[in-house]
Amino acid sequence: MSEASAGGSWRIDTDPDPAACADLLTAAFAREPAVSWICGGSSPVRAHWFWATLRAHASLDGARRTALVGADARLLAAAVLTPPGATPAAGTRALWAARTGLRCGPRALDRTLRYLDATDGGAPPGAWTLEFVGVRPDLTGRGAGRLLLDHVLATTPTPHGLYLTTTDPANVPLYHHFGFTTRRQTPLGPLSVTSMSRAGE
Repeated sequence: MSEASAGGSWRIDTDPDPAACADLLTAAFAREPAVSWICGGSSPVRAHWFWATLRAHASLDGARRTALVGADARLLAAAVLTPPGATPAAGTRALWAARTGLRCGPRALDRTLRYLDATDGGAPPGAWTLEFVGVRPDLTGRGAGRLLLDHVLATTPTPHGLYLTTTDPANVPLYHHFGFTTRRQTPLGPLSVTSMSRAGE
């Protein structure tokens, strides 16, 4: 499904290809602290990590991917959301761990699991989780992320709220602008993980 802009220069895609989203997020998160800590400075490792993670995420019932798509059909921004209570099946988790360990290395697998353990249980009961939102690097600061996040907030059914974590201090005031409040900060190695939530609507 898609929703076109009045000017026709972009559209919203509510079922973008997971591989295209992984490619965009690989570029968008090149300097994001948590992804850098997990994947190091390797672009191939980061690409394999996002691809394995989004393949596992796509298996969840009710999982959502939303993208802002340009007139040339390239993704401008992408968001990935997990519905309340959704967890991958045991087989999916095992396959994700195998792919991540094989293609990204044991350090990336270990650090991902440490991040998940540190943030487990932080979401309010019944809340959706905004896992990732990223913008094509050449469009940073030009409003693509705002357009996409506005759409996500307006169309995701969140009676019990929306939850996210970030390790980039610059993101905190941005999410405050969108109505999120800080719940807690959790130290994890060199990182400080900020957990945030937005009240239900």
